[in-house]
Amino acid sequence: MKQDFNATYWQQRYLSNQTGWDTKGITTPLKVYFDQLTDKDLRILIPGCGNAYEAEYLFNNGFTHVYVADVAPAPLEQFASRVPDFPKEHLLLQNFFDLQGQYDLIVEQTFFCALDPDLRAAYACKCVELLAPNGKLIGLLFDTVFEKAGPPFGGTAAEYRLYFEPYFKFVHFEKAYNSIAPRQGSELFINLQKK
Repeated sequence: MKQDFNATYWQQRYLSNQTGWDTKGITTPLKVYFDQLTDKDLRILIPGCGNAYEAEYLFNNGFTHVYVADVAPAPLEQFASRVPDFPKEHLLLQNFFDLQGQYDLIVEQTFFCALDPDLRAAYACKCVELLAPNGKLIGLLFDTVFEKAGPPFGGTAAEYRLYFEPYFKFVHFEKAYNSIAPRQGSELFINLQKK
């Protein structure tokens, strides 16, 4: 029987501390990318945000239109207590595929690999729907196949191209040179601009 990776599943993972993907802070590739952004008014969405260290970093650096979304309440509650000044209305307890609105930037950090691989084409399509004209999807994708059943679910650059090429111009799509040590050599950094 196929596992349903729903809100209950993820809430239980957080409550039982089964969060092996959690890096306890922003990862280097995303920090380097954020540090070169100059427009603090960008509308930024971080779906499947987990503990949302990326949102914390952006918010603490003056980005005021950062939104985080997750299906599980636990990580959003933990984030709200860790970053009490973050606007409560920017904490979205929602399924990614139900989100509305327009964003200039969608940040991908271990959400794509947490989705059932059957949803990957729908993920690419939903990102396009949520992005404003010329908006970008940036972040990291695992470029490796995992031995254990997921999540996380791995994959290859060639596979991912099939999902994104219909909708995006590939600004950058290569192995990350500055991944954190445990992920060195197994991540792609992507910067995809909506066509």
